[in-house]
Amino acid sequence: MVKEFISQLPPDKLSPFAKHPYQVREDAAMDELVESVRTYGIPSPLLARPKGEGYELVSGHRRRLAAQKLGLPTVPVLVREMTDDEAVILMVDSNLQRENLLPSEKAFAYKMKLEAMKRQGQRTDLTSPQVATKLRTDDEIAKQAGISGDTVRRYIRLTNLVPPLLQMVDDGRIAFSPAVELSYLTRDEQAELWDLIGREDATPSLSQSLRMKQISRETKLTPEVLYAILTEEKPNQKEQVRIKTESLRKYFPRNYSAQQMEREIIKLLEARYRAKDRGER
Repeated sequence: MVKEFISQLPPDKLSPFAKHPYQVREDAAMDELVESVRTYGIPSPLLARPKGEGYELVSGHRRRLAAQKLGLPTVPVLVREMTDDEAVILMVDSNLQRENLLPSEKAFAYKMKLEAMKRQGQRTDLTSPQVATKLRTDDEIAKQAGISGDTVRRYIRLTNLVPPLLQMVDDGRIAFSPAVELSYLTRDEQAELWDLIGREDATPSLSQSLRMKQISRETKLTPEVLYAILTEEKPNQKEQVRIKTESLRKYFPRNYSAQQMEREIIKLLEARYRAKDRGER
Protein backbone atom coordinates (compact mmCIF):
# COMPACT_ATOMS: atom_id res chain seq x y z
CA MET A 1 0.00 0.00 0.00
CA VAL A 2 1.37 3.42 -1.04
CA LYS A 3 1.96 5.73 1.88
CA GLU A 4 1.23 9.34 1.02
CA PHE A 5 -0.02 12.56 2.52
CA ILE A 6 -0.44 16.23 1.53
CA SER A 7 1.46 18.86 3.47
CA GLN A 8 2.40 22.53 3.23
CA LEU A 9 6.21 22.69 2.93
CA PRO A 10 8.70 25.54 2.39
CA PRO A 11 9.93 25.54 -1.24
CA ASP A 12 13.54 25.66 -0.07
CA LYS A 13 13.08 22.37 1.78
CA LEU A 14 12.40 20.55 -1.49
CA SER A 15 15.62 19.41 -3.13
CA PRO A 16 15.63 19.06 -6.96
CA PHE A 17 15.43 15.54 -8.36
CA ALA A 18 18.88 14.01 -8.86
CA LYS A 19 20.02 14.25 -12.51
CA HIS A 20 16.77 15.94 -13.49
CA PRO A 21 16.91 15.98 -17.35
CA TYR A 22 14.57 18.93 -17.83
CA GLN A 23 15.74 22.53 -17.70
CA VAL A 24 13.80 25.02 -15.60
CA ARG A 25 14.14 28.03 -17.88
CA GLU A 26 13.47 31.58 -16.80
CA ASP A 27 11.66 32.58 -19.98
CA ALA A 28 8.32 34.08 -21.02
CA ALA A 29 6.50 30.88 -20.04
CA MET A 30 7.98 31.11 -16.56
CA ASP A 31 6.88 34.75 -16.29
CA GLU A 32 3.34 33.67 -17.19
CA LEU A 33 3.45 30.90 -14.58
CA VAL A 34 4.61 33.35 -11.91
CA GLU A 35 1.73 35.70 -12.71
CA SER A 36 -0.72 32.80 -12.67
CA VAL A 37 0.51 31.65 -9.27
CA ARG A 38 0.40 35.23 -8.01
CA THR A 39 -3.25 35.52 -9.07
CA TYR A 40 -4.66 32.05 -8.54
CA GLY A 41 -2.15 30.26 -6.34
CA ILE A 42 -0.66 26.85 -7.09
CA PRO A 43 -3.40 24.84 -8.88
CA SER A 44 -2.18 21.36 -7.96
CA PRO A 45 0.21 19.98 -5.33
CA LEU A 46 3.83 19.35 -6.16
CA LEU A 47 4.97 15.73 -5.85
CA ALA A 48 7.87 14.74 -3.61
CA ARG A 49 9.22 11.75 -1.74
CA PRO A 50 11.00 11.48 1.61
CA LYS A 51 14.78 11.61 1.13
CA GLY A 52 17.17 11.65 4.07
CA GLU A 53 16.15 14.41 6.46
CA GLY A 54 14.05 16.22 3.88
CA TYR A 55 12.15 15.72 0.65
CA GLU A 56 13.17 15.22 -2.98
CA LEU A 57 11.00 16.90 -5.60
CA VAL A 58 9.72 14.47 -8.24
CA SER A 59 7.33 16.74 -10.14
CA GLY A 60 6.75 20.49 -9.92
CA HIS A 61 10.18 22.09 -10.38
CA ARG A 62 8.73 25.03 -12.35
CA ARG A 63 5.99 25.62 -9.77
CA ARG A 64 8.63 25.51 -7.03
CA LEU A 65 10.67 28.22 -8.77
CA ALA A 66 7.56 30.36 -9.29
CA ALA A 67 6.78 30.08 -5.57
CA GLN A 68 10.35 31.05 -4.69
CA LYS A 69 10.20 34.08 -6.98
CA LEU A 70 7.01 35.20 -5.23
CA GLY A 71 8.46 34.56 -1.80
CA LEU A 72 5.69 32.12 -0.81
CA PRO A 73 6.41 30.63 2.62
CA THR A 74 4.95 27.21 1.76
CA VAL A 75 3.58 25.22 -1.18
CA PRO A 76 1.17 22.26 -1.22
CA VAL A 77 3.07 19.00 -1.66
CA LEU A 78 1.88 15.45 -2.11
CA VAL A 79 4.50 13.38 -0.29
CA ARG A 80 4.62 9.77 -1.44
CA GLU A 81 6.96 6.92 -0.64
CA MET A 82 8.44 5.45 -3.82
CA THR A 83 11.54 3.61 -5.01
CA ASP A 84 14.24 5.29 -7.08
CA ASP A 85 12.97 3.68 -10.28
CA GLU A 86 9.34 4.53 -9.55
CA ALA A 87 10.38 8.13 -8.93
CA VAL A 88 12.37 8.30 -12.19
CA ILE A 89 9.50 6.97 -14.29
CA LEU A 90 6.97 9.30 -12.67
CA MET A 91 9.32 12.28 -12.99
CA VAL A 92 9.91 11.61 -16.70
CA ASP A 93 6.24 10.98 -17.51
CA SER A 94 5.04 14.09 -15.70
CA ASN A 95 7.21 16.30 -17.92
CA LEU A 96 7.35 14.58 -21.32
CA GLN A 97 4.09 16.13 -22.52
CA ARG A 98 5.38 19.67 -22.02
CA GLU A 99 5.68 21.79 -25.14
CA ASN A 100 9.02 23.06 -26.44
CA LEU A 101 11.19 20.38 -24.85
CA LEU A 102 14.77 20.49 -26.10
CA PRO A 103 16.21 17.45 -27.92
CA SER A 104 18.67 16.92 -25.05
CA GLU A 105 15.83 16.94 -22.52
CA LYS A 106 13.93 14.24 -24.40
CA ALA A 107 17.12 12.25 -24.94
CA PHE A 108 18.11 12.00 -21.29
CA ALA A 109 14.50 11.60 -20.15
CA TYR A 110 13.96 8.58 -22.43
CA LYS A 111 17.30 7.12 -21.36
CA MET A 112 16.53 7.50 -17.65
CA LYS A 113 13.11 5.91 -18.07
CA LEU A 114 14.52 3.05 -20.16
CA GLU A 115 17.14 2.25 -17.54
CA ALA A 116 14.58 2.44 -14.73
CA MET A 117 12.16 0.13 -16.53
CA LYS A 118 14.95 -2.36 -17.27
CA ARG A 119 15.92 -2.43 -13.61
CA GLN A 120 12.29 -3.13 -12.75
CA GLY A 121 12.57 -6.39 -14.64
CA GLN A 122 10.77 -5.56 -17.87
CA ARG A 123 11.80 -6.96 -21.26
CA THR A 124 15.43 -6.01 -22.05
CA ASP A 125 16.22 -7.76 -25.37
CA LEU A 126 17.21 -4.52 -27.07
CA THR A 127 19.62 -5.93 -29.62
CA SER A 128 17.11 -7.38 -32.11
CA PRO A 129 14.69 -4.88 -33.68
CA GLN A 130 12.71 -7.78 -35.20
CA VAL A 131 11.29 -8.98 -31.86
CA ALA A 132 7.56 -9.47 -32.51
CA THR A 133 6.31 -11.70 -29.70
CA LYS A 134 7.06 -9.36 -26.83
CA LEU A 135 7.36 -5.60 -26.70
CA ARG A 136 10.87 -4.26 -26.22
CA THR A 137 11.33 -1.86 -23.34
CA ASP A 138 12.04 1.11 -25.61
CA ASP A 139 9.02 0.20 -27.76
CA GLU A 140 6.88 0.21 -24.63
CA ILE A 141 8.17 3.70 -23.79
CA ALA A 142 7.38 4.78 -27.35
CA LYS A 143 3.86 3.37 -27.14
CA GLN A 144 3.22 5.30 -23.92
CA ALA A 145 4.56 8.50 -25.52
CA GLY A 146 2.60 8.03 -28.75
CA ILE A 147 5.72 7.86 -30.98
CA SER A 148 7.69 5.13 -32.72
CA GLY A 149 10.29 2.94 -31.05
CA ASP A 150 12.87 4.08 -33.60
CA THR A 151 12.26 7.69 -32.56
CA VAL A 152 12.92 6.83 -28.91
CA ARG A 153 16.10 4.95 -29.84
CA ARG A 154 17.32 7.84 -32.00
CA TYR A 155 16.73 10.35 -29.22
CA ILE A 156 18.65 8.15 -26.77
CA ARG A 157 21.56 8.09 -29.24
CA LEU A 158 21.93 11.84 -28.69
CA THR A 159 23.14 11.18 -25.14
CA ASN A 160 26.37 9.91 -26.73
CA LEU A 161 27.18 13.36 -28.12
CA VAL A 162 29.80 15.47 -26.36
CA PRO A 163 28.13 18.44 -24.58
CA PRO A 164 29.21 21.15 -27.08
CA LEU A 165 27.72 19.23 -30.03
CA LEU A 166 24.56 18.42 -28.08
CA GLN A 167 24.21 22.12 -27.28
CA MET A 168 24.39 22.86 -31.01
CA VAL A 169 21.49 20.43 -31.52
CA ASP A 170 19.48 22.25 -28.85
CA ASP A 171 20.33 25.57 -30.50
CA GLY A 172 19.14 24.29 -33.88
CA ARG A 173 22.57 24.59 -35.51
CA ILE A 174 22.82 20.83 -36.11
CA ALA A 175 19.68 19.04 -37.30
CA PHE A 176 18.33 15.98 -35.51
CA SER A 177 19.13 13.35 -38.17
CA PRO A 178 22.78 14.38 -38.73
CA ALA A 179 23.21 14.59 -34.93
CA VAL A 180 22.06 10.97 -34.52
CA GLU A 181 24.72 9.80 -37.00
CA LEU A 182 27.42 11.95 -35.38
CA SER A 183 26.68 10.28 -32.04
CA TYR A 184 28.46 7.15 -33.37
CA LEU A 185 31.77 9.00 -33.63
CA THR A 186 34.26 8.56 -30.80
CA ARG A 187 34.44 11.34 -28.25
CA ASP A 188 37.85 12.41 -29.58
CA GLU A 189 36.46 12.56 -33.12
CA GLN A 190 33.47 14.57 -31.89
CA ALA A 191 35.76 16.98 -30.04
CA GLU A 192 37.82 17.46 -33.19
CA LEU A 193 34.64 18.01 -35.23
CA TRP A 194 33.33 20.60 -32.78
CA ASP A 195 36.65 22.48 -33.02
CA LEU A 196 36.45 22.39 -36.83
CA ILE A 197 32.85 23.63 -36.83
CA GLY A 198 33.92 26.64 -34.79
CA ARG A 199 36.91 27.41 -37.02
CA GLU A 200 35.19 26.86 -40.35
CA ASP A 201 31.70 28.11 -39.38
CA ALA A 202 30.19 25.06 -41.11
CA THR A 203 28.03 22.19 -39.89
CA PRO A 204 27.78 18.71 -41.43
CA SER A 205 24.84 17.68 -43.57
CA LEU A 206 23.15 14.30 -43.20
CA SER A 207 25.17 12.77 -46.04
CA GLN A 208 28.40 14.12 -44.57
CA SER A 209 27.49 12.80 -41.13
CA LEU A 210 26.76 9.36 -42.58
CA ARG A 211 30.17 9.30 -44.27
CA MET A 212 31.88 10.40 -41.06
CA LYS A 213 30.12 7.59 -39.21
CA GLN A 214 31.16 4.97 -41.78
CA ILE A 215 34.80 6.12 -41.87
CA SER A 216 34.85 6.22 -38.07
CA ARG A 217 33.77 2.57 -38.02
CA GLU A 218 36.76 1.84 -40.26
CA THR A 219 38.99 3.72 -37.75
CA LYS A 220 40.15 6.02 -40.52
CA LEU A 221 38.46 9.28 -39.46
CA THR A 222 41.56 11.38 -38.98
CA PRO A 223 41.43 15.16 -38.37
CA GLU A 224 42.46 15.62 -42.01
CA VAL A 225 39.57 13.48 -43.24
CA LEU A 226 37.13 15.30 -40.97
CA TYR A 227 38.33 18.63 -42.35
CA ALA A 228 38.07 17.45 -45.97
CA ILE A 229 34.48 16.26 -45.49
CA LEU A 230 33.27 19.26 -43.49
CA THR A 231 34.74 21.88 -45.82
CA GLU A 232 33.73 20.34 -49.13
CA GLU A 233 31.42 22.54 -51.17
CA LYS A 234 27.75 21.67 -50.78
CA PRO A 235 25.33 22.28 -53.66
CA ASN A 236 23.48 24.96 -51.71
CA GLN A 237 26.67 26.71 -50.62
CA LYS A 238 28.18 27.62 -53.99
CA GLU A 239 29.45 31.17 -54.33
CA GLN A 240 28.56 32.02 -50.73
CA VAL A 241 30.36 34.51 -48.55
CA ARG A 242 30.73 33.25 -44.99
CA ILE A 243 30.56 35.69 -42.09
CA LYS A 244 30.51 34.28 -38.59
CA THR A 245 27.30 35.13 -36.76
CA GLU A 246 29.31 36.14 -33.69
CA SER A 247 31.03 38.87 -35.73
CA LEU A 248 27.66 40.47 -36.55
CA ARG A 249 25.90 40.19 -33.18
CA LYS A 250 27.15 43.56 -31.87
CA TYR A 251 25.41 45.36 -34.75
CA PHE A 252 21.95 43.87 -34.21
CA PRO A 253 19.45 43.40 -31.37
CA ARG A 254 20.20 40.27 -29.32
CA ASN A 255 16.95 38.57 -30.33
CA TYR A 256 17.68 38.80 -34.10
CA SER A 257 18.02 35.46 -35.88
CA ALA A 258 20.66 34.83 -38.55
CA GLN A 259 17.96 35.17 -41.22
CA GLN A 260 16.85 38.55 -39.84
CA MET A 261 20.44 39.80 -39.82
CA GLU A 262 20.91 38.63 -43.41
CA ARG A 263 17.79 40.51 -44.54
CA GLU A 264 18.94 43.71 -42.84
CA ILE A 265 22.40 43.46 -44.44
CA ILE A 266 20.87 43.00 -47.89
CA LYS A 267 18.64 46.04 -47.33
CA LEU A 268 21.66 48.17 -46.35
CA LEU A 269 23.64 47.04 -49.40
CA GLU A 270 20.71 47.76 -51.72
CA ALA A 271 20.30 51.22 -50.20
CA ARG A 272 24.04 51.89 -50.60
CA TYR A 273 24.05 50.96 -54.27
CA ARG A 274 20.91 52.99 -54.96
CA ALA A 275 22.59 55.99 -53.38
CA LYS A 276 25.74 55.33 -55.40
CA ASP A 277 23.75 55.15 -58.64
CA ARG A 278 22.04 58.44 -57.89
CA GLY A 279 25.39 60.09 -57.24
CA GLU A 280 26.86 58.92 -60.55
CA ARG A 281 24.05 60.35 -62.66
